[in-house]
Amino acid sequence: LILLIPPSSNLTAKGYLFLYFQVLKAFDYYSPWKGQQQMYKLDIGWPKIPEYFTGQTCCVAVDSLHRLVYVGQRGDNVPKVLVFSEEGYFLYSWNNTVEMPHGIFVLNTATDSSVWITDVGTGKYGHTVKQYSPSGKLLQVLGTPGNAGSSLIPLQFDQPAEVFVEESGDIYIVDGDGGMNNRLLKLSNDYKEIWLAGTNGTGIGQFKIPHSVTVDPFGRVWVADRDNKRIQVFDKVTGEWLGSWSSCFSEDGPYSVRFTANYKYLIVAQLNINRLAILAAPPVGSIGDCIMVNTVQLADETKPHLVDVDMKSGAVYVAEIGAQQVQKYVPL
Repeated sequence: LILLIPPSSNLTAKGYLFLYFQVLKAFDYYSPWKGQQQMYKLDIGWPKIPEYFTGQTCCVAVDSLHRLVYVGQRGDNVPKVLVFSEEGYFLYSWNNTVEMPHGIFVLNTATDSSVWITDVGTGKYGHTVKQYSPSGKLLQVLGTPGNAGSSLIPLQFDQPAEVFVEESGDIYIVDGDGGMNNRLLKLSNDYKEIWLAGTNGTGIGQFKIPHSVTVDPFGRVWVADRDNKRIQVFDKVTGEWLGSWSSCFSEDGPYSVRFTANYKYLIVAQLNINRLAILAAPPVGSIGDCIMVNTVQLADETKPHLVDVDMKSGAVYVAEIGAQQVQKYVPL
C-alpha cells in the first residue's frame, strides 16, 4: 500500500501513521474478504458484453468438456437460454418450450451432451423437467406440461427447483420451489422412481423449499433446504438421511450447493445477504458440523440465486437474479 501525500501537506509522522491505518481500516471494511485469505478473484472481463443479459439471470451451468457456459434467464420476449464461451464471448441463444427456467444442468457422457432445465412456469410448458440438445432441441419432458402435481405422483411436479444428472443417467430432482411438493426424487436413466424422500415440514428429512441439489463422489446427495435454513444429506443408493447442517445459516438459508473441482469445499449461495459461503466438505464418513472456511460478500441487491463450478478450471459462476448478470470468480 502506497500513500501519495504532497510535501506541502505538513503532515507529521504521527499524522502519517494515523492516515495510513485509517486507509488500511477502510480497505479492510470494503474488501469482500474482510481480512480473510482470498480464495477467489472476480473476472471482470466475463462476459465480454454483459448487454446480452436482458432478463432475470436465474441459473447457470458449465459444460467443462466443451468449455461452454449456459445461462437461464426469465422475462417476456427474452431468450431463455444464452450460451457463452469459457472466455466470455456470446455464442448463441434459444427459447424453445422454456417458459420460466429455474435450474439448469449440463450432462456430458461418453457419447453426447445434453442440457437439463427445470421449468417453474404456470403456463403450458411449466411444472416440468426437460432435456435439450446443446442447440436447444427438446429431447425429453418429465412431468405433465402445464399441470401442477401433488406429492402422491412421482413424475408430477409442482415448480421443480433444480436437477442433477449423473453420468450413469441417474437423475436427482428437488421438487418444490414454493409449490405443494417438498421432496427429493431419484430416477433411473429410464425415468423410473428409485426412491423419494421428504414431505413438507421442519423435521428430519422434511423440506421447506428444497432449492438445489448436488452429488459428491462418496455416494452422498446434498440438498439446500432453503426455508429450513439448512443443508440435508442423503445416501444416494438408499435415500437414507445422513445428517444436516444448520449452524452456518442463521443469517440466511442456502439457495445453491455446488462442490469445488477438488471436492474440498462446498460453494453455497445466500441470496438475502448477498453472500457466497465456502464450507469445508467432509470426507467419507460422518457429516459432522458445518465449518465455514471463507465468504465472498457481493454487492447489495445482487441476490445470488444459483451457482455452478467449472470442474476443470475450478471457476465459480454466480447467477445473480437481482443484478441480472452472471459473474465469474476464478480460484487463486
